Amino acid sequence: MIEQTMEQGARQLAACQVLGLSVRTFQRWKQEDNVKVDGRKTANRPAPANKLTESECQAILAACNEPRFQSLPPSQIVPTLLDEGRYIASVSSYYRVLKAKGQQHRRGRVNASGGRKPTSYVAKGPNQVWSWDITYVRSNIKGQFYYLYMVEDIFSRMIVAWEIHETESADHAAEMISKACLKHDIGQLDNLLVLHSDNGSPMKGATMLSTLQRLGIVPSFSRPRVSRPRVSNDNPFSESTFRTMKYRPDYPTKPFGCLTEAREWSSGFVTWYNEEHKHSSLKFVTPSQRHYGEAKKCLTQREKLMEQAKARNPERWGSRSTRDWSLQDEVWLNPERSEACIKPLVKEAA
Repeated sequence: MIEQTMEQGARQLAACQVLGLSVRTFQRWKQEDNVKVDGRKTANRPAPANKLTESECQAILAACNEPRFQSLPPSQIVPTLLDEGRYIASVSSYYRVLKAKGQQHRRGRVNASGGRKPTSYVAKGPNQVWSWDITYVRSNIKGQFYYLYMVEDIFSRMIVAWEIHETESADHAAEMISKACLKHDIGQLDNLLVLHSDNGSPMKGATMLSTLQRLGIVPSFSRPRVSRPRVSNDNPFSESTFRTMKYRPDYPTKPFGCLTEAREWSSGFVTWYNEEHKHSSLKFVTPSQRHYGEAKKCLTQREKLMEQAKARNPERWGSRSTRDWSLQDEVWLNPERSEACIKPLVKEAA
């Protein structure tokens, strides 16, 4: 057809485009003898002989939507039907049909796999939203660990409190939070403090909850790990800090010899993290600078120096602007995916 069209004056490129072919494909087909199969991915091919018929697909859907099977997966439906002397298709075919019809997930009264997402909070300054967690620290006795309790301000990323104990306990946690509130004058401030954590027993123990109530602190919790195991994005700030700690070059490769040794190393890490570590989420100022209001001056100085460098060598920059050193005024805890979803649900911590 292309050759006949070209003989009548059409261009080869235009004729190929009408038929959805590239010029290179047309030239290759001309060079090859007896081209019988269209090897393109977009080519129309006959349906495979073993494809399920429409009646079989409807039979699968009907079986899966029977009242007794509405809450069961295909892996249990197919054996049950086999026990009854009935076979329609394989388990994988059941899944393909259910996926095509939008019924692969949670048919019947099967509960959703995830719990309700925690409430979103916004921090516009230090000591408004804290996040805390506990991590394991190896001891020199196999099977036994030390437990590092750590509280972090999500606005400044500064570690505001930490302790190490030989056991996990709500009593230890309550005492640590009480000391932290006293140290940072939480009871003297007018703003509301939110304390976020996961659902561990030290976080939800009676002693801990009563202490939070006495101090006027609003507790916030992640989704239960029973419904969503190993989910850390509900408490990302504490998880990130623990990762920074355990990937430090000076983090001990061998277990700590005693509790005192673990406390000494942790004290050095907290000092380094707060006073020396230039945090990537803070435009590379230290958490201490952000917490005590010194970050703005530092970032303004950086911006000024870069503007001067651009003025000295404008050809290196061209039309590009200097690096943006501005810090966000708000930090969100468990934000929704879009700003439109945040507004009706968020509780401001200020």
